[in-house]
Amino acid sequence: MKDYHYTVLVLGFGLAGGILYLVRRDHLYIRQGIFWIVAALVSLGFAIWPYLIDSIGGMLGIAYPPTLLFLAAILVLVVKALFADISVTKLRRDLRRLNQRIALLEAERPPELERSREPDAQPGIAGVAERERLSRSYTSIQGRPTEM
Repeated sequence: MKDYHYTVLVLGFGLAGGILYLVRRDHLYIRQGIFWIVAALVSLGFAIWPYLIDSIGGMLGIAYPPTLLFLAAILVLVVKALFADISVTKLRRDLRRLNQRIALLEAERPPELERSREPDAQPGIAGVAERERLSRSYTSIQGRPTEM
């Protein structure tokens, strides 16, 4: 093995260890962590069997096989960016829907509940029993339980 093989091997182990650390500390979701673990394993595979890229490049008819690594890396990162955009779009859509639901629920709130939540209302005027009654009536209007 040559010196650069050891470098790639150390970098692969470092990447795998870093990814496992981030997943364990909950800084990275497992779903994204799997992608990076696979990338580290591929790096380790090419470090252990460096002539594998030459044989794959020869089978595909590529004149300079190391460029196959760059092509594969660019394609994988473009696909990864596409999946990230899809994920962000889903999150934004869900957030917009949640905001709309909250706005609808606030618009349907009975006026009795609005008065009891006003900041200038005197504390203790509407007792605990009155608040529970209003909450039950609001729940029966909605047809489902709500959290207070």
